[in-house]
Amino acid sequence: MDLIVPPGPGLPDGLVIPDSELVERFSRSPGPGGQSVNTTDSRVELAWDPTGSAALDERQRARILGRTDVPLVVVAHEHRSQHRNRSAARERLAGRVRELLAPPPPPRRATKPTRGSKERRLEAKRQRGQTKQLRGRVDE
Repeated sequence: MDLIVPPGPGLPDGLVIPDSELVERFSRSPGPGGQSVNTTDSRVELAWDPTGSAALDERQRARILGRTDVPLVVVAHEHRSQHRNRSAARERLAGRVRELLAPPPPPRRATKPTRGSKERRLEAKRQRGQTKQLRGRVDE
């Protein structure tokens, strides 16, 4: 079953990663699990190597490789069922791919504080100073 990455920023048409490029490994899940804790391999480790993927174009591949280590590996073991852990791992990998393909945010444009904000700040400082001056001992 192919992994479908929904459209998002930097990925207007979405993405379909062929199932043949995904590597799933199963192992025993740590933690509580009831009677079947030592018998079922419910932990899922899903790996995808974007370096040779046919699903990506060169720009997308360069963006992913510039931001993370390869292969991308996600692990899911929060559910007792292997099937639910498989779907959780696929959702996590799809989210991670969307995150990596999103363009970086625009750089912050530095601005100066307005004259009014400077005056309000200085007036507040004067008020605090006056309040503190009145806290001293009272001389008769």
